[in-house]
Amino acid sequence: MRNGLTTGRGLSMAAAGVAAMALTLTACGSGGIDDESGGGEDTLTIGFVSTETGSSAPFGEANSFVVDEMEAYFKDHPVKAGDKELDVEIVVRDAQSDTTKAGTVAGDLINKDGADIIVASSTPDIVNPVSEQCEANSIPCITTVAPWQPFAIRSGDKPADLKYSYHFFWGLEDVATVYADIWGKVPNNKKAGGLFPKDPDGEAWGANFPALTEASGVKIDNPGNYPNGTKDFSAQISAFKGHDVLVGVPIPPDFTTFWQQAKQQGYNPKVATIGKALLFPSSVEALGPIAHNLSTEVWWTPTAPYKSSLTGQSAQELADAYEEKTGKQWTQPLGFAHALFEVATAAVTEAGSTDADAITKALSGLEVSTVVGDVAWGKDANVPPYVAKTSLAGGQWRQVEGGEHPFELVVVQNSLAPDVPLGGEPEALK
Repeated sequence: MRNGLTTGRGLSMAAAGVAAMALTLTACGSGGIDDESGGGEDTLTIGFVSTETGSSAPFGEANSFVVDEMEAYFKDHPVKAGDKELDVEIVVRDAQSDTTKAGTVAGDLINKDGADIIVASSTPDIVNPVSEQCEANSIPCITTVAPWQPFAIRSGDKPADLKYSYHFFWGLEDVATVYADIWGKVPNNKKAGGLFPKDPDGEAWGANFPALTEASGVKIDNPGNYPNGTKDFSAQISAFKGHDVLVGVPIPPDFTTFWQQAKQQGYNPKVATIGKALLFPSSVEALGPIAHNLSTEVWWTPTAPYKSSLTGQSAQELADAYEEKTGKQWTQPLGFAHALFEVATAAVTEAGSTDADAITKALSGLEVSTVVGDVAWGKDANVPPYVAKTSLAGGQWRQVEGGEHPFELVVVQNSLAPDVPLGGEPEALK
């Protein structure tokens, strides 16, 4: 147990991906990479477990853009490792938003594609089984976009003993602080409904949020964790009526279903702070006007004063490049997908080689300033040594009449990220 936090039930399910041995033929990447082994001693092969399809596909929406940009960058900028300059090969495999598939494709990247290092992002369902495969095969692994607790605490109440896996992101204590502060700025009756699914995130949030937000005076009522893919939320809506606050961490399609049904059935909280589902412009646009002033965490925004250690792009420049090339609105995982390659490059350069143990040793004390802020391992005694915490703010989606995009994510809370400028104050839902 760290910081009085527990996993709740079911976090060990992510390890199920390790046992998966089915042959996977999914190999992608902008270069049409096949299943042959890595490129040799003068090539650094980075395996990227992505989420291109399935219920968590919004987490991977920017990944193909990042891979294309990184391939173009590395073509002109080989990675320096000791006295060598290494060409970089990026091999991408789609986890299809599935825990078992994530473990399988990670194994393929290691054993078929000869990856020297694995990177992965997007929820504990993906990063945990990827990490397990890397641990089993003694391959360095860099992961992100999952609170550190469900990544580190996979069963029981103690962090796993990981040797090759290094993770950077914020923790439940941080998002609880952000959410509770937003609640405190919107008048409410101190009663909250807890919308928590039966997955590693939902179990961890549901188990820990009541204690982490207790000082706010808001009491969270959880009628029971529901399975992902639920089509009828009438029971939860009935239980939540009379609660001015809503908190939860559903997958995007489930919150769309819940919120539409809530409005139809007359549940109208004054403030709703929703993790995961409200991170993405596409999910918010799917709701239309009823999404106005819904709140979520902000782990990356173009207004943040950070720059890439590789390309020199500011956060704003990276977001602009994404919007210009794809025609889509910037999305939070963009910055962290880019940062994965910043960290991987810095680790190999520090190691001076592609040797797995040398890279792992380099990661254990690595410090690098990235487009998502400073990432440093071994600096925080309150987290396992393989965790580096990143900053966190809070925001609300505001409908914009005549704007470039239908909704804009406005930063309304920055107590844990004071260098990220505020764009407004928390407002009540209509």
